[in-house]
Formats: sequence, structure tokens, C-alpha cells
Amino acid sequence: MTPRDASEPNNRWTDLERPPLNAVALRRALVREGGLWSEVQVVQRTGSTNSDLVARAAKGLAVEGEVLVAEEQTAGRGRLDRQWTAPPRSGLFFSVLLRPTDVPVSHWGWLPLLTGVAVATGLSRAAGVDTALKWPNDLLVTVGGEERKAGGILAERAADDGVVLGVGLNVTLHENELPVPTAGSLALAGAVNTDRDPLLRAVLRSLEEWYRRWRTAGGDPVSSGLHETYAAGCATLGRVVRAELPGGRSIIGEAVAVDGDGRLVLATKEGVQEPVGAGDIVHLRGV
Repeated sequence: MTPRDASEPNNRWTDLERPPLNAVALRRALVREGGLWSEVQVVQRTGSTNSDLVARAAKGLAVEGEVLVAEEQTAGRGRLDRQWTAPPRSGLFFSVLLRPTDVPVSHWGWLPLLTGVAVATGLSRAAGVDTALKWPNDLLVTVGGEERKAGGILAERAADDGVVLGVGLNVTLHENELPVPTAGSLALAGAVNTDRDPLLRAVLRSLEEWYRRWRTAGGDPVSSGLHETYAAGCATLGRVVRAELPGGRSIIGEAVAVDGDGRLVLATKEGVQEPVGAGDIVHLRGV
């Protein structure tokens, strides 16, 4: 599939509630000398921005700081290969390429958590909506007193020296457009601003700020302030959860900490503390 630039003028205002992103203005605002973002491309439609950017990196065609944004994804993916679907121009669907070659690979596992902190921080500034992070990489909002997922983050290795981080965020989805009842959107959560241009600028600027801080600290999550900030915004900590692990095993326990490797530490009823590095986390109610 050959993506089409979303700045093309045809059908620009077919949905007044969901105008297209302004690719030229985004480049002007984000691509600057000495900055992280080297290119911002907005395409009308593609399968997956993550897959596209990983493929470009594998061919040696992408440099650090490239941003690929899609107005619509036809094969968007979440964690565990779950499908991510949303109407065109109803959210922010983008991927970025980072190459933290001066940071030990052992610290790269913090990048999805760093991205979660950056997205939450950017949305707090630009959308005026309270968000929380569900370990490891879901963004939660409150709709009608209920906790709902409004966004997710997917990290994939790119070539030998890079990571592609994909973000999917529901912005203007209405209740009847939600893929599942537990989903939410910024609009449903009462955001004061659902204009995607300033939201994307705020999120990418926040990501640049956190990424530079983390790299300056050599990837150390403590001295960079990342560990403390993530823990403060993590809705999973202090909750009783079920961790559904690869291979079909599950653990139930209280989420008591995020360790130095970014793993979630569960305290089980047997008195054992088990770190979880991969898996699906379910927040249990009434336990």
C-alpha cells in the first residue's frame, strides 16, 4: 500500500468535527535544528504506522526522530497482537523511531513506560483531562465514574539499533463508536480540547523532553525522575490484579512496586513477591 499525504486538499472538511491534521504546520512546529524530531509525515491511510516505520528502518531509510502519523489505520495493532480499530481522524495514531545507542540495551525496556509518562503529561497540558497509566502501557481515562482505556503503546525493535514506539489514542470517539464497552476517549472523559494538532504537538514535545532527560541520565530511571513519575501516575500500583502470563500461567496479587527494570512486582497471598516483565494485567474489582 502506498500511503497518501493527508495534507492533500481533497475532501479536507468532509467532517467538521474531525478535520484532518495539518502536516505542514506540524512539521514547522516540531522539526527544528538541534531538536529530536527530524521528519513528520502524515498519511491518509495505511495498515500500521509501526509496521511501516519498522520496515523503513530495516531498509536503512529512516533516521532517528522520524514521526509517521496516519489519519486511519486498517491493521493497527496493540499488545499481544490485538487489533486496534477506530474511525478515520477520530484519534491520534502515530509511530516514532528512536535510536538510544548511548543507553545500555538493558534499560530500553523503560521506553514504553517513558512514552506513557510523556503522553499523559502532554495530554494533561493540552487536553485538560486527568489520565492514569495501567502497567505496562495503557492510558486510562474516567468516563461516568468508570475507568476506561483510551490509548495504548506498542514498542518494537527496529533493525539492530532502534526502537519504534507506536501510540494509539482515542480522541473524539462517541459511545456508539467504541470497539468495546471498556474503551473510552478524551471527548467522553470531558477533555477541554480535542483538536488533534495541538494535542499531537504537546505529546511529541513531552516525549522529546522525557527522552532527552532519560538519555542524559544514561537510561537510569531513578536519576532521570522517570521511575518516580511513572509510579506516581500508575493506576495499577496498590491494586489487586491478575497477571496473565505467556504460556497460560496467571498470578493474582497486589501490585506493590515497579522495579528498576520496569517490571511490575506482585505480592501474592503466599507472601512471595514476583516481578512480572511481560503479560496482560487485569485490575480486579472488589478483591
